[in-house]
Amino acid sequence: MKENTARPAVLPVAPTRGRLRPLGLDEVRITGGFWARRRHTNETATLGHCLDWMERAGWTGNFRAAAEGRVHRDRRGREFADSELYKLLEAMAWQAGTGAGTTFDAETAALTEAIASAQEPDGYLNTAFGRPGQQPRYSDLPWGHELYCYGHLIQAGIAQARTRGEGELTKVALRAADHVCATFGPGGVEAVCGHPQIETALVELARLTGERRYLDQAALFVDRRGHGTLPDGEFGRVYHQDDVPVREAAVLRGHAVRALYLAAGAVDVAVETGDDALLAAVVRQWGTTVARRTYLTGGMGAHHRDESFGDDFVLPPDRAYAETCAGVASVMLSWRLLLATGEPRYADLAERTLFNVVATSPAEDGRSFFYANTLHRRHRGAPPDPDAMSPRAESGLRAPWFAVSCCPTNVARTLAQLPAHVATADDRGIQLHQYADAEIATTLTGGHGVALRVRTDYPSGGSVVVRVDRSPDHPWTLSLRVPAWAADATTWLTEPDGGRRAVAPGTAEITRDFRPGDEIRLELPVRARWIRADPRVDAARGTVAVQRGPLVYCAESVDLPDGHDVDAIRVDPTAEPEDAPGGPGGAGGAVVVAGDITAHGTQRDGAWPYRPLDAPAAPRAADRGGIVLVPYHSWANRGPSTMRVWLPTTNP
Repeated sequence: MKENTARPAVLPVAPTRGRLRPLGLDEVRITGGFWARRRHTNETATLGHCLDWMERAGWTGNFRAAAEGRVHRDRRGREFADSELYKLLEAMAWQAGTGAGTTFDAETAALTEAIASAQEPDGYLNTAFGRPGQQPRYSDLPWGHELYCYGHLIQAGIAQARTRGEGELTKVALRAADHVCATFGPGGVEAVCGHPQIETALVELARLTGERRYLDQAALFVDRRGHGTLPDGEFGRVYHQDDVPVREAAVLRGHAVRALYLAAGAVDVAVETGDDALLAAVVRQWGTTVARRTYLTGGMGAHHRDESFGDDFVLPPDRAYAETCAGVASVMLSWRLLLATGEPRYADLAERTLFNVVATSPAEDGRSFFYANTLHRRHRGAPPDPDAMSPRAESGLRAPWFAVSCCPTNVARTLAQLPAHVATADDRGIQLHQYADAEIATTLTGGHGVALRVRTDYPSGGSVVVRVDRSPDHPWTLSLRVPAWAADATTWLTEPDGGRRAVAPGTAEITRDFRPGDEIRLELPVRARWIRADPRVDAARGTVAVQRGPLVYCAESVDLPDGHDVDAIRVDPTAEPEDAPGGPGGAGGAVVVAGDITAHGTQRDGAWPYRPLDAPAAPRAADRGGIVLVPYHSWANRGPSTMRVWLPTTNP
């Protein structure tokens, strides 16, 4: 791997080595379109909503209660509630790090003062353990989340340092990190946290400070995992990824968020230490997981009971858990693998997950969220109480807050740092990975400045125009990702001189002596397509789905006549889906497919649901015509509804 020696940027992930150098929030600005709207909602609604709910729930008050000696009776929230404040602070820092809009200075100062007041002299900081009337420190490593909470605290401190310079929050984070190294380092407690997260944080802190001990501690945590360090439990050691060492595992398994966070930390360790074998192990696990344990939406996790991956090809749409946090963690892992290897397949999965999991969780107003992301909702959900926390992860409508509210703050910090996922650079030039209206300004190797302006109608359309505003006076290479979903049609690339050529999925490159005013146009074949699942996905046999560009589509009962539910739909995949511009689906529009809607199903109510193979089916009364589908990310924004992504065919 090559060392990244360019000047520091405002970066959530800043590897010192790797195939690609990420461009930071000070180098990339998203200026319009799908993601700009969501980032604006994040800034103006979601961040304040999260803070308001944490104050109402009493989570912000836990730190004052700890400092004042009353936390044993007054503490509110789950054992990991501290982490939600840390994720919110991180999100506020990255959102403000773009240099425009709200600064969140007052909110950050008040929260930091409260947090700092609860830190012990040796750096220990947690409101759920360690004080009179509470369990001792580190007495419940499998479930206590103490190190997990430190991880999010450290990430918040890093965000502050990279956007505003070292402040009090960064100092609190440094003291906590030093405490972790002193407690769990060589000669200390040889253990790991039940929920990985500290690993990525410690590596990033090493990148920020140049202190090797943080990297070494992260490597220790990665290597300790998989040796039965944690006690066995109800879900087995696989739940905590403590069944097989990271280097020997063939696939991601167990609790999905834990597995993905651990894999991201392992990539960070591998990159910074030059451990090619460890990196290869995670690459292998990612490939198998994507091929066998990932939903069409990019969602991961098929089990509700333990929020875990299922076995290979066990991907039931109606029991999809696909936790929003697993989607965030998947994007984290894919981004790190992209930077390490330069392979566009990682950006492909990140795109799919961003549009169909991360964008699905928040409501259009940014004030309610999905925790789990099913692909088939059989019953209309009851509207949640706007003034109550939801006690359940599964819901038919987005809830304003949860007793376990890890997902809203994870979405918030992901949207806040999204510009840093758009583009990268290397010795040859600049690479565009995610498409959005954007302005990019950076310095290439040798100190030569480049400025680009991107204009696109993506994901509604496939036109991506890149205008060169500033360029060095020598040739360099512009690389554009051609998504894998475009494999069945032609993608066209038009160069500044008017030359037009077809390009295959992967990376399209142009190397030339660019001049200001030059334009490059990529024309992606965004149209609705039928999708079928691998036949080994038993739960999706006899069904098809629709995808348009990166967007997965669904049928929603609010678009069906006469109060029908989506289980009455049968579609005809011999007829191509057609766009319906101006439909209710938002970006990407609605799609119409041929099919029918059964009036009473294939069997009368109350009948035995099984019959001999050669017995005739009950006649169906059907309404024949077009069935409207909408982008999956938009469902449940129009009131209670049933929904499904995988649609039975008229000739199963």
